[in-house]
Amino acid sequence: MSRSIVRQSKFRHVFGQTVKAEQGYDDIRVSKVTWDSSFCAINPKFLAVIVESSGGGAFLVLPISKTGRVDKNYPLVIGHSGPVLDIDWCPHDDNILASCSEDCTAMVWQIPDHSLTRPISDPVVVLEGHSKRVGIVTWHPTARNILLTAGSDNLVIIWNVGTGEALISMDDHPDLIYSISWNRNGSLFCTTCKDRRLRVCDPRKREVVAERLAPHEGIRPMRAIFTRDGNIFTTGFTRMSQRELGLWDPTNFEEPIALLELDTSNGVLLPYYDADANMVYLCGKGDSSIRYFEITEEPPYVHYLNTFSSKEPQRGMGFMPKRGVDVTKCEIARLFKLLDKKCEPITMTVPRKSDLFQDDLYPDTAGPEPAMEAEEWLDGRDEDPILVSMRGGYMPPKSRELKVAKKNVLESRPTTRRSMSTLDTNSLPVVGGDSESEGHK
Repeated sequence: MSRSIVRQSKFRHVFGQTVKAEQGYDDIRVSKVTWDSSFCAINPKFLAVIVESSGGGAFLVLPISKTGRVDKNYPLVIGHSGPVLDIDWCPHDDNILASCSEDCTAMVWQIPDHSLTRPISDPVVVLEGHSKRVGIVTWHPTARNILLTAGSDNLVIIWNVGTGEALISMDDHPDLIYSISWNRNGSLFCTTCKDRRLRVCDPRKREVVAERLAPHEGIRPMRAIFTRDGNIFTTGFTRMSQRELGLWDPTNFEEPIALLELDTSNGVLLPYYDADANMVYLCGKGDSSIRYFEITEEPPYVHYLNTFSSKEPQRGMGFMPKRGVDVTKCEIARLFKLLDKKCEPITMTVPRKSDLFQDDLYPDTAGPEPAMEAEEWLDGRDEDPILVSMRGGYMPPKSRELKVAKKNVLESRPTTRRSMSTLDTNSLPVVGGDSESEGHK
């Protein structure tokens, strides 16, 4: 036993702390929809929360600095005709947010830098292609303007929001899709599905390249996320309804790298992943605790670090991108916990005495510049995120407008001498599959 019993890790003593009451956000009517989404999306500029609203779907967007009580007349982002189910900030533009809804559409919004003075009701682009409610929306990590949506029609559609067109549509899932996660460079994504399969999909080949039946034996919903090194971290339930987490190598799905039983609670565990520290924060819906783990290359591979507990159960959770944390306080993560009527930021800190910048806690992190254009990705190029230094903290850039250039359907056809009247209209390409007919049913 020459090796020390205690594993060396700079994250062993990470501790969580709820901010002071006045630094939270009060009087927010969090959505009562039973969908298993996090209801909350954060970036260094804004907090967005899906809220209760009469007639349609709405969400609240506040500047991060606007803490305290939220005026009950504070303008909302409205535009969906059914409840909003999921929202996601664009990783390459802090003023752009995507939302999806029971109204079968996804929408992309431009949020101004200041506090809203009136409701926003005009999205930059409306994406119509699903025939049932759209429950998942997630941006590509490295390519500009690429957005993925998944609906209850079991379709996955990948869009170029700069042109408003559907690029790729995949129908490999026979049942409801529970979760989708891109890998680090956006060449693959993994999904969990009600048919109890974990799949790895290559969207540009439009095929499932690996799958595993029942990584967790229970029938309750699973979640899966890609880690930095290409493994897949899953949460689910055992046959006896114990909550469980797993770590898998998608090139060899036979045996898990690690499988760990947790407890008998029944809330789905939502995993939030920090690629820089290789840590996962697990937040169960209805739990009042956040557990965090470090993923390493030596056994047991998934190391339990600690649990942060507070009194009230969470309705949802948001996770700040690394560039939004406070490096002067050795904060390595900030989670935003939704309660029935408010949102509480929770800071995760590594205790250090020095005031100097801690290089080892803050490797260069994914910055806001996309590594490539949508067309380059579609043509088969892969790029890792463009990294930025955290030294000196991060200042979000000013708002840039998202320009949408709708393609003219006719322009993409070779010009012929025939007049339009003699053209067989059935031969015209339909933009994005059946989007024209589906969107207006």
